Amino acid sequence: MTSRVIPVSSFALVVFGATGDLARRKLLPAMFQRDVAGQLPDDAHIFGAARARLAEGEFLLLARQAIEEHVPAPERAAASVERFLARLRYVAVEATGEEGWRELAVALASVQDRIIVFYLATGPALFGPICERLARFGLAGGNTRVVVEKPVGRDLASAQAVNTMIGSVFPEERTYRIDHYLGKETVQNLMAFRFANGLFEPLWNAAHIDHVQITVAESLGVEGRAGYYDTAGALRDMVQNHLLQLLCLVAMEPPARLDADAVRDEKLKVLCALEPITEANAAYNVVRGQYRAGASASGPVPGYLEELGLEESPAETFVAIKAGVKNWRWAGVPFYLRTGKRLAARVSEIVITFRAVAHSVFKPSAGPIIANRLVIRLQPDEGVQLWLMIKDPGPGGMRLRQVPLDMSFATAFGLRNPDAYERLVLDVVRGNQTLFMRRDEVEAAWRWIGPILEAWSHPAAEPPKPYTAGTWGPAAAIALIERDGRTWADGGT
Repeated sequence: MTSRVIPVSSFALVVFGATGDLARRKLLPAMFQRDVAGQLPDDAHIFGAARARLAEGEFLLLARQAIEEHVPAPERAAASVERFLARLRYVAVEATGEEGWRELAVALASVQDRIIVFYLATGPALFGPICERLARFGLAGGNTRVVVEKPVGRDLASAQAVNTMIGSVFPEERTYRIDHYLGKETVQNLMAFRFANGLFEPLWNAAHIDHVQITVAESLGVEGRAGYYDTAGALRDMVQNHLLQLLCLVAMEPPARLDADAVRDEKLKVLCALEPITEANAAYNVVRGQYRAGASASGPVPGYLEELGLEESPAETFVAIKAGVKNWRWAGVPFYLRTGKRLAARVSEIVITFRAVAHSVFKPSAGPIIANRLVIRLQPDEGVQLWLMIKDPGPGGMRLRQVPLDMSFATAFGLRNPDAYERLVLDVVRGNQTLFMRRDEVEAAWRWIGPILEAWSHPAAEPPKPYTAGTWGPAAAIALIERDGRTWADGGT
């Protein structure tokens, strides 16, 4: 089976922060893959912009190395690499100064007749200065769009300030706040499962669903992001955006139509319906942790403080939250959110656990009846499992067994699974904002997260609870769910 390649209009992509990790690890490989797939027009151009004083040949070497490192060898034929590199140019630009902007304007003069996407692969502190200079040098016309990476701010006030700075140059319809989780194939299939199948939507409510778990677990530590992570922590880095967006897609009402504002209107309603977590109940509903030395698949690993060379730090590397959505569909259904570094496995999944059958007609010898679960795997192997009870095959009476109906996208379709950035960047070119966050969504998420951060900043607040690297987090996170008579579905089993 082959995927259908939908061409896009002629465009130019300008990547600010083009020498940074995101550009090298994700953006350049993503655009290369789309070029290989035949989706980039012949006259599509990619401009790298960064502070580094590189000759154009040096930037091309950096791009070549990024492709060799992050694209499998069978997918990078020499001719394809050369064709892609021919699309690239580089301009040294000082984001907070004046140097390089006129040179950038001259470089873009030849593409002013097409869509121009400015991708700000930088820290949020540079979003405002870059946008201001784009406007001042005449580069923010009506055919331009801006893409900003999370986090948008550190709290509600700073998010509002950043959004206002961006909005003073780019109106909302030309602003794209990216959350790469929304570009994953499985996340979009969640909407297809819910709204294209008569089987699930009638059951998608408190009458039939017992609880929902959303886990985004990493087996690695903070790696090269230590400086950022120690000032952000897992709540800002993961919960405020990725996990809350996944929660919204699970909990939202069916939109009237599948367009950007209809979908985002429904997600906003979920964020506004979240039960408040305040200083009074934060200790009961939220667990934060910080990993200590332990072991991974590759051997012993240091603790967080050892990695950073610090004596102490309040930064959390793990968060578990019990959340609730106060509306008719979800009243009484807990949503358990969990994310962390140095956990037992790398896995991102949504687990929908249905209510148990009301009455068992089987003898005790048949074994227990385990509640049905729908497991939506985002990584490492994207796919969907529906866990059902069946009779164990063979003679000897009725014995019940739980087995999954398992659909792996790679197996079912025989396709390479495109990276989320491949889809999202081209959605910007198309002008499709469905998978991007609107300003009011971002600010509603901060409004809910803010009181948790305030509770943690209180002098009497407990520090992050320690957990051993290579485990599933602090014991308190297990207690958070088990006090309700439930348990974490580690690995989807």
